Amino acid sequence: MKILLSWLNEYGDFAHPTDSAAVARVADAITALGLEVESVEVIGETVEGVVTAKINRLESHPDAAKVQQVHVTTGAGDELHVWCGADNISEGDIVPLATLGTTMPNGMTIERRGILGIDSEGMLCSATELGLGDDHSGIRLLDPDTPLGLPYGEALGLSLDVLIDADVTRNRPDCWGYVGIARDLAAKMGVEFRPPVPTFEVTGESRTTPVEIVDGDRCARFTSTVMSGVEVKSSPDWMANRLTAAGMRPISNVVDVSNYVMLELNQPNHAYDLDTLGGGGFRIRLANDGEQLMTLDGEVRTFTAEDLFICDADDTSIGVGGIMGGLDSEISDDTTTVALEMAWFSLVGIGQTVARTNLRSEASARFERGVDPHGMPNAVLRFAELLSETCPDLVVHAGGADAKSDFLPAAERSVDVRISAVNRLLGTDFAADDLPELLDPIGYTVSGEGETRSVVLPTWRLDSTDEVDVIEEVARHHGYEKLGKSVPKSTVHGGLTPHQQRRRLVREVLLGLGISEAMPNPFLAPGTLAKAGLPPEAISITNPLVMEESVLRTSLRPGLLEALAFNESHRRTGVRLYEIGHVYPPSDGELPAEYEALTVVLAGAEAPAAVAVWRELVNTLGAGARVDQSRVPAGLHPTRTATLQAGKQPLGAVGEVAPEVLAAFDVHERVAILELDLDQLLGREPKPTQWKATSRQPSSDLDLAFALPNDIPAEKLDKAIRQGAGKLLVDMSLFDVYRGTGVADGSRSLAYRLRLQAIDRSLTDADIADVRRGVETATIKLGAELRS
Repeated sequence: MKILLSWLNEYGDFAHPTDSAAVARVADAITALGLEVESVEVIGETVEGVVTAKINRLESHPDAAKVQQVHVTTGAGDELHVWCGADNISEGDIVPLATLGTTMPNGMTIERRGILGIDSEGMLCSATELGLGDDHSGIRLLDPDTPLGLPYGEALGLSLDVLIDADVTRNRPDCWGYVGIARDLAAKMGVEFRPPVPTFEVTGESRTTPVEIVDGDRCARFTSTVMSGVEVKSSPDWMANRLTAAGMRPISNVVDVSNYVMLELNQPNHAYDLDTLGGGGFRIRLANDGEQLMTLDGEVRTFTAEDLFICDADDTSIGVGGIMGGLDSEISDDTTTVALEMAWFSLVGIGQTVARTNLRSEASARFERGVDPHGMPNAVLRFAELLSETCPDLVVHAGGADAKSDFLPAAERSVDVRISAVNRLLGTDFAADDLPELLDPIGYTVSGEGETRSVVLPTWRLDSTDEVDVIEEVARHHGYEKLGKSVPKSTVHGGLTPHQQRRRLVREVLLGLGISEAMPNPFLAPGTLAKAGLPPEAISITNPLVMEESVLRTSLRPGLLEALAFNESHRRTGVRLYEIGHVYPPSDGELPAEYEALTVVLAGAEAPAAVAVWRELVNTLGAGARVDQSRVPAGLHPTRTATLQAGKQPLGAVGEVAPEVLAAFDVHERVAILELDLDQLLGREPKPTQWKATSRQPSSDLDLAFALPNDIPAEKLDKAIRQGAGKLLVDMSLFDVYRGTGVADGSRSLAYRLRLQAIDRSLTDADIADVRRGVETATIKLGAELRS
């Protein structure tokens, strides 16, 4: 919100723009009220050497198609010649002329320059060149009665001013209007608040515009007031200057007054030409699926049955409710009678349409935050009062339409506030009698006696609904900086939950294995999931900042593979990364099936390396899973990957990334991978840790090789060996896989090294032979053959 200090001073004596200390106090007070001031800028400084001049005549040059010769006078008796490329000027216009020697705001100095052999003795200025706004489409035209030779600042009534740019949060809808800010600021600074009180009277004969609200849940109130005697012309300079400073382009008196009332009272409105309004009335309904409308920005848009339309009485759409009017609804130079619309729309409905269509406006910004549903009568009279300055014959007709639905917020709302609750939440020692002094000046009327007071909530603060909202207002106007810092006493000490402790343990294990943590972007570009071999179904973001970040990830794999590819492109191979983060698979419900996941990628490593990481986590967390090689998740190597099965639900996968996926990400190393549902893993009850004595006896290694059919997973052989070896087995590892001569077709040879050790004695040859026989017996049942 851009706050012009001179405009703000209309509603209270806050600070003179030339008093820098007072301006600083105003800015500090605005910030203290919760509206962070982002900048304070001095404006209105004029360019010395720019004076008013009259165009005597225009001449075209046969050799200059884009510029024309302009002969002007400043009233001093001499005629000056200027070259100009603008096409919006004509003979008799009064314009700002930068005379020779003038230094413009952009640093350019106006000098005598020849074009086609004829000198230019100055420059005619646009609003942009003078720092008066963003309109650079043509020369700034002045009032025809402006005296000649005056400094243009004096002619336009410009004076030094201050522009404060404040960040208005969503919970302060009233501060999207000058009056709302002034009310708060006046109460904070102890200044008399002077809201505009229009005195314009409704004197015209009864004229009405029928209004039919079809969808009352989306439009709870719609008013229409007929005004005749309208003359469409330029706005007075004071209004044009204020709108320009606020970031809005002056257009015409009717449109400018509409914008001025919106900025002043936070009441968006729209004036329709009554003579071109079909059926002479309004109908408010939801759009039909696929219905189109050309909006004021000149773009044809397609709408759905969730978007609200304002239609004329013939049911022809003329605007998008609360957002933007249709192009055909514009006020024209021939307009003499208007139907002024002011309405109240559903906050949620406006927000949904804005998000879906990406159609935003000053009106929608206010409606989706909440405007005063009962402030329209005052705003209508204020509109008429301001418009009458340029339309002296303006008449406001009686009989204005005011249609309402059952969804309109109540005009009177109140809440009980306990002084004990105020002091408990704020750490203060207020008395109940202190509340009126803090709340009444901002429209929260306090009444009653005792420790609990009744507080009437103002209609312009729809964000206030409960006792705690009123307590927040007490804190703001007492001053957050005055609230003491206190820590409530508690017998419960803070600490990590078991889930958080186990997550930290996972991180410690992975970092201890030399694996670095990565934090890729949780948003993906369309097609990235399919590129990683994953199902492409995902949740898309309606209004992403960039298209490369428009899809919510369903797996951590794509981001880590992109990180590996980036490192490899910078000649960093063998990178070992892990990420712990949330993923968002689609679900049948309203929300995605979100959960926390863990993925580990080891570049330059094979599947056994990922299995080793998995076993370390199993040993640390005391919870494992069965390795199922019969199922391979999408995007992983079909013969080097297994699913980790914990009960009926898969816990994750361990193995290698499929070669075609690596090629798609431009990764040229093999990549071992471990993917886990971390929520599920950490949520499992760990097995109690049992103490085992450390043996001081020597150990013995036993190497055994088995021929195993290809259709039997190595995991089953691993389990059989462990069962057959018994309690003497302290460690086991697979060190060789062989296919070829000496091994039957359809089988492979798996060689294991068994480390045997007793707790109380040195092992004998007989002990080792017993282990060998036990292993052989257990593996034969599986279908394995012990090789000699």
